[in-house]
Amino acid sequence: MKSQFSIRVVLAALLTISATASAQVASHAPALVPKAESDGPTFQPVGKPLLRVNGAVLTDRDLAREMVALFPYARQHNGGVPQSMEADIRQGAAQMMVFEELVYQEAKRRNMTVPPARMERATADFRKKFNSPAEYQQFVQEEFHGDRKLVRTQIERSLLIDDLLKVEVANKSVVSVAEAKAFFDKNPERFRVPESFAFQSISILPPQNPSADQLKEAHKRADDALRQAKATKSYDEFGLLAEKISDDDFRVMMGDHKASDSSKLPPEVVKALSAMQPNQVSDLVKFDANDCTILRLNAHIPAGMRTFAEVKDSVRKHLAEQKTEQLRSAFAAKLSKHAKIEKL
Repeated sequence: MKSQFSIRVVLAALLTISATASAQVASHAPALVPKAESDGPTFQPVGKPLLRVNGAVLTDRDLAREMVALFPYARQHNGGVPQSMEADIRQGAAQMMVFEELVYQEAKRRNMTVPPARMERATADFRKKFNSPAEYQQFVQEEFHGDRKLVRTQIERSLLIDDLLKVEVANKSVVSVAEAKAFFDKNPERFRVPESFAFQSISILPPQNPSADQLKEAHKRADDALRQAKATKSYDEFGLLAEKISDDDFRVMMGDHKASDSSKLPPEVVKALSAMQPNQVSDLVKFDANDCTILRLNAHIPAGMRTFAEVKDSVRKHLAEQKTEQLRSAFAAKLSKHAKIEKL
C-alpha cells in the first residue's frame, strides 16, 4: 500500500490548480505564511488551522497539498522538499491556497454549480487514481476521517475553481492570428535569425601534459578517426561513430550540436564549416598542435528573418501565456482587495 504522503500526492493531482498557475498569482496573494513546525524539510500535516479567509478555515493539510502541487518531486525527497527550497515553496503554497479559497468563495457567490453527471464522472475518475478499494478507504480515513461526503465536497470545490478560472482567465486569454501578426510586425528584431550551422563533431584529444608517446598515439587515433568518418554516408552513421570514439561531451548526443550561432563558435570551426556543403565531412580541424576535431555539416542557415508562418503558433502561445498571467494577477488582486484574511 502506498505511504500516507503518496496518497496526498494523488489528491493533489486532482484537487489543486497547477504549479504554473500558482507561480503566476503568488505575488498578488496575501503574504501570510505559516511557520514550519520543524527546521527539517519534512512536513507532516495534522489538520492544524493556519488561516481564516472570510471565515473559512484553512489547515496545514491544505498547505501540504499545495506544496505537493508546487513541488511534485516531493516523493523523491522522503515526503518533503529540499530545505534550501522549503521557505519559497511554503510561501507560494500558502499564497496559492488563499487564492483558491477566494476563487471558490466567488464561485459560490455567483451560484455556480457542478452538474450531477459531471460530479459522478469526476468522483469515479478520482477513485481510479488508487490501486485498490482498500487504498482509497485508507485515504478517506486519513484525510477526511472516513467521511466520503467530504471527498465529494473537495472534488466539487476543485471543479468550481476550474470553472470560474476558465470564465475569468482561460476564455479571455485566447490570442487570435491577427493579434499574433500585429505583434510579429511590431517586433521584427525578435524574429531575426543569425547565421548558424547545424553540425556534428568527433574530437580526438590527448591527455593533459602528454608524453611524446601519448601524442604519437593521439595523432594515430585522429588519422584513423578521419578515415572512418570519411567513410560514413549519413547522419546516423557519423553519429554512431561519434558515440564510439569521440572524446568530447557531444558524443552522448551522436556528436550533434544542432543549430549553433556562428558568432559563438570558434573561428576554426566557422572557417571549416563555411567551406563545406551539407552532408560533407571535413578534414582534421586543429585548434592547436594536438587537439583535432572532425566535422559533419548538416545545414548552413544564413542570417535572415523568420516568416510569420514559421512562428505563428509559438507567438500565439507566448502572447496567451502573457495574457493568462495578467488576467490571473488582476483577478487575484480583485478578490483579495476586500477579503478578510487572518493568521491563526
